Amino acid sequence: MQWQTLDRTPFLAPLYWRAALKRKITGSTLPEQGLRCRASVDPKAVAAYRKVCGFAEGPMLPATYPHVLAFGLQLQLLTAKTFPFPLLGLIHLSNRIRIHRPLGSVSDLTIGVYAHNLKPHAKGATFEIVTVVEDSLGLLWEAQSQMLCRGVTLEGTTADDTRQPPPPLSELTRWTAPANIGRRYARVSGDYNPIHLSALTAKLFGFPQAIAHGLWNKARTLAAMGEHLPVANVEIEVEFKKPVRLPSEVSLLCSAPGSSGELLLKGSGDIQHMLGKWQPLT
Repeated sequence: MQWQTLDRTPFLAPLYWRAALKRKITGSTLPEQGLRCRASVDPKAVAAYRKVCGFAEGPMLPATYPHVLAFGLQLQLLTAKTFPFPLLGLIHLSNRIRIHRPLGSVSDLTIGVYAHNLKPHAKGATFEIVTVVEDSLGLLWEAQSQMLCRGVTLEGTTADDTRQPPPPLSELTRWTAPANIGRRYARVSGDYNPIHLSALTAKLFGFPQAIAHGLWNKARTLAAMGEHLPVANVEIEVEFKKPVRLPSEVSLLCSAPGSSGELLLKGSGDIQHMLGKWQPLT
């Protein structure tokens, strides 16, 4: 992997403008260069994120918070001229985070992002956005987000992505995803995708009403699970199924506390919004 090192986290406004202007697929290969930069953790920003996502106060950084630190780099990567797919319209299929060491006393970090693993899909093509977070001791946290771009044609066979239904799980809690949570999460994460902000902007992209950010659903779930999960040496993977329309009530079902288990976020009529599992790092 070739890295381009930036001297600061990118400004988001011009990148959103660039994203809005690019609507066409311009190629079928991913750039081989990644982006990285130094980043520091702002306690006030973390506190605001905790409040929106439901995380309790504590010495550990929320398990999903490094996504926020990396968002500017991800946006710059996905809106670069060398990136073949338009950002608007990409569909977030799944997300996996790996926490190598406890996220306590985290301050100065190096964040890196790159895209890889382009594959044909029944509806187009998928690729992964990889994020790595390092501190002075080495690799601390990493993530892979699988994205779908419709309308891309690649040679090769499509993988069978059918997943076994989860085992019987017991309800842990339930909550309401309020109508304004897309705007509230956008303010703490930087992710102002129009499909999350209001019914009016969501309708421009074919949604009847605004939908919750997938990463808010994951963050809110991990916040609700709290001490159910290990603080480190853990991989937490979720698959986004049906979007959570705003507002709506959801319920969280999961396995017993332990080093591994499964979870399910579902809505009314047993709609499966998000399937997930956690397990020790291998």
